[in-house]
Amino acid sequence: MADTLVYRAEGAAVANGTALYGFSVTEWRLPATYPPFAAILFVPTTWLPVPALKVVFVVGNALLLALLVRLSCRFAGLPARPPLIIAAVAVGLWLEPVFQTLLFGQINLALVCLVLWDLSRDEEALGKGFALGVAAGVKLTPAVFIVYLLITGRVRAGLTALASFTGTVLLGALVLPYASVDFWTRRIFETGRVGKVWIVDNQSLQGLLARLLHTPEPGPVWIATAAFTAVAGLWIARRSTSTAWGVLVTAMTALLVSPISWSHHWVWCVPLLAVLIAEGRLRTAAAVTALFLARTLWLVPHQGEQDLKLPWWQQPLASPYPLLGLAVLALALSLGNRRAAVPGPRATAPRKQSEPSDMSTRLGAN
Repeated sequence: MADTLVYRAEGAAVANGTALYGFSVTEWRLPATYPPFAAILFVPTTWLPVPALKVVFVVGNALLLALLVRLSCRFAGLPARPPLIIAAVAVGLWLEPVFQTLLFGQINLALVCLVLWDLSRDEEALGKGFALGVAAGVKLTPAVFIVYLLITGRVRAGLTALASFTGTVLLGALVLPYASVDFWTRRIFETGRVGKVWIVDNQSLQGLLARLLHTPEPGPVWIATAAFTAVAGLWIARRSTSTAWGVLVTAMTALLVSPISWSHHWVWCVPLLAVLIAEGRLRTAAAVTALFLARTLWLVPHQGEQDLKLPWWQQPLASPYPLLGLAVLALALSLGNRRAAVPGPRATAPRKQSEPSDMSTRLGAN
């Protein structure tokens, strides 16, 4: 549970007034990488001894998985009966991103729950966007959903999220002025501080390209690919006729273009599976479940620099999640094109009772 120990060290740095970005802990010498606001939230982790803190994180993450399953069912329009939730949690614990989240003592499940709860609320709900801004203040990646809200016409929610995120930055600056200047002017640009981009743990486009090209620095190739994917992904999300697919495409886009997306960041697999099941794509859902259970990225040689020496046939095994993310974008684009091709009278006709209802009618139209 190395990441739990990093969070505890961050909280201790705030409580003791020591340099937030000047320490490293555990045998892997891990530093603080989150914004100062996150470190403030981690102060309570110093109130417990380490063994008790680990228990709290394990139990807490298991309960958060149950909450995520519940939110995903509501998000997808599935029934959320307790026996089904318990069964889904029992299976979900073995999905590689979820398992790794518990193993490292990460906060991914908490952040996804914040984002999914906020985005699945009614468009007129009080403070819609606030929780999203807080999640972005803890870990910057969720900020892409602010862009999604703005480009889909949810201006009030988008501005609320932006204001909330700005508030986390200002609070961090007020409590930790030196650390804030250090983070926002220097540390935020130090990707190497987070970890090596080319190891199989990194399931972003940059990790895929580094291993595919056998180079630790894919450089301009990655920048061009990430820029194109970001624009294409947000365009697909904007034109999606379903809020569910718009949110999922935005999540996949963020995971793909982020310089580093550790395998445990892909806990968005839970709402993805819920949407596939709700739409009756059971074979696809089974294949996606198998992919997240298979752990193929850990089966290829990955000791030392072996990640950079993989033959072509091992490349898909080493990068299953970015390949899946690209497939999700392609599927969403296909669904959008198919719906756009339906003539006007049929597009507005009521659905048959056996057909899955459009998520936009339940969660707010784009």
